[in-house]
Amino acid sequence: MNRPDYRGLRPGNITDPAYRHILLLLYWPVHGLLFLLLERGGLARHYYTVQCALDGRIPFNEWFFIPYLFWFVYLIGGLAYTFFTDVPAFRRMMRFIILTYAATLVIYILWPTQQLLRPDAFPRDNVMTRFAVWFYAFDTNTNVCPSIHVLGAIAVSVGLWDCGRFARTGWRLAFAAMTALICLSTLFVKQHSVLDVAAAAALSALVLPLVSAPARRRASHGNRPAAARR
Repeated sequence: MNRPDYRGLRPGNITDPAYRHILLLLYWPVHGLLFLLLERGGLARHYYTVQCALDGRIPFNEWFFIPYLFWFVYLIGGLAYTFFTDVPAFRRMMRFIILTYAATLVIYILWPTQQLLRPDAFPRDNVMTRFAVWFYAFDTNTNVCPSIHVLGAIAVSVGLWDCGRFARTGWRLAFAAMTALICLSTLFVKQHSVLDVAAAAALSALVLPLVSAPARRRASHGNRPAAARR
């Protein structure tokens, strides 16, 4: 049964098969601390600029901050939904996140990157451009390739693709559209280069078979005749 029953959870049985998936959440504080150290710790002495000619053809548009920030709701919502309703989907999503995010941190350490795409002045003055001023001051333009924003958006689709009521064409198209919109938003708010998005897509393509293989094996095992499984 995919839906977990947490009523029996106790500190002493968290490693039981029914609950051990909860331990995957321990990755988040580890990732947060390491990412903060890379961003604010001053470890890198030199950053490699990542951008291409296509970036210059993409105009800044402050309204893309809406889907860009919706990423947080999208990712947390996907994790929360699968955590409470579909453990295999939660494991699939978390394994994808752990593998891609950990690989990305290693890349940031070995190859520190930056982008120099942010506009010096905004073409308009409105609530979103004023927000952009604050956001640029808060978030650095370093450690950008591959894009964690893109990886997180793809992770939601990976987790929900075969998850209960969402395993339908309409929902899958909606998730694909939202993932695409989030990826585009990173370009239009000048947080990432096209190369950052492409690198995240390539890393996702490498990791996806690794997180999908266990599910395929379970499905194949479940479809075999009972006599064959003895």
